[in-house]
Amino acid sequence: MSPAAIPPEEPAYEFYLYVTGATPNSTRALRNIKEICELYLPGQYILKIIDIYREPQMAQQEQIVASPTLIRHRPLPQRRLVGDLSNRATVLAVLGIDHQLPPTSIS
Repeated sequence: MSPAAIPPEEPAYEFYLYVTGATPNSTRALRNIKEICELYLPGQYILKIIDIYREPQMAQQEQIVASPTLIRHRPLPQRRLVGDLSNRATVLAVLGIDHQLPPTSIS
């Protein structure tokens, strides 16, 4: 099988962040989860941002009652967090992410 025929491996983590436009809490939540993902899960995640003003059907389908809300769809079980995700220790614990930073290479 040629390398082009091998399907790409799906990232281990899949997150959906439901926000309400560019409100301060939504902006903070987005910045915080991006920073967490880049520090602890580089190359291992998909982050989808859903604005509930633009896609209310998605929020209804997921039964979102507060914003911002982060849902970890993968790996199972699904986990949810509400708020600006500023308490990093809590976010890491609830999402089941190892809080140890990977070793950095020194060049």
